[in-house]
Amino acid sequence: MARVRYGARTDAEIAAARARRSSLPDLWSTGVVAVWETDPEVVAAVLPPPLKPVGDPLVRATLSRVDLSGHPLGAGSVAVAAAHGDREGWYPLVMPMTHERALVGGREVFGEPKKLGEVTVEREGTAVRAALARHGVAFVEVRGAVSGPLPLPEPAEKTDFYYKFLPAVDGSGFEDDPVLVHCVRREKVRRLERVIGDVVLRESPYDPVADLAVRRIVGITLGEKTTGQWGRVAERVSAASLAPYAHQRYDDPGQSLDGPPEGSA
Repeated sequence: MARVRYGARTDAEIAAARARRSSLPDLWSTGVVAVWETDPEVVAAVLPPPLKPVGDPLVRATLSRVDLSGHPLGAGSVAVAAAHGDREGWYPLVMPMTHERALVGGREVFGEPKKLGEVTVEREGTAVRAALARHGVAFVEVRGAVSGPLPLPEPAEKTDFYYKFLPAVDGSGFEDDPVLVHCVRREKVRRLERVIGDVVLRESPYDPVADLAVRRIVGITLGEKTTGQWGRVAERVSAASLAPYAHQRYDDPGQSLDGPPEGSA
């Protein structure tokens, strides 16, 4: 019988696939990172327990292009500064990806809030434009001009916080208690430039990052980096405490009924 590709793999085939994944070469991305201050109460409102705000109410938008052979990948993230105990890091609210393959590993293994979307990173001369878009709305756009090089940072480890959970079959709650994941990324940077510009947030019912209003831009950079990552379960969390935040992960039709907060710009 000819090989049936949906059939069971042998132990040797599984081991070979695992070995190939562990020996991937460095993948360099070109990306824009914008960090700004928003309102402290907004950051506190989006953090599920046990995450807590840190000293400054920071938001970070990352918009990257990875030139994979024949299959360029766009990857983005909008995250807020947070802490779990004495460990500080970032809690991503949405992570648009341009390929389904990029969704699966991070979403199913780590619990990353990845969704299919459009990611644009463009440079012409000194002019830079980057955007994250879904459902026809560029809900984050960074525009500016490169003003000069920045010193290259040493390789560093950064932590992102994710909640990994499985919705219940009957549509009520979760199948098991969710877990809080620490995903540690080790970044190496080979080029970094300062960008003088601004961040535009547009209203989107499915990606309401416009609530994270830009009060002060901390910095915008354009650079090239490569990243390796690994994760661990930090603790199990209460299903009841996470349930009010589960809609962050999905395009919940009920979100279309949520208007912007009163008095928002």
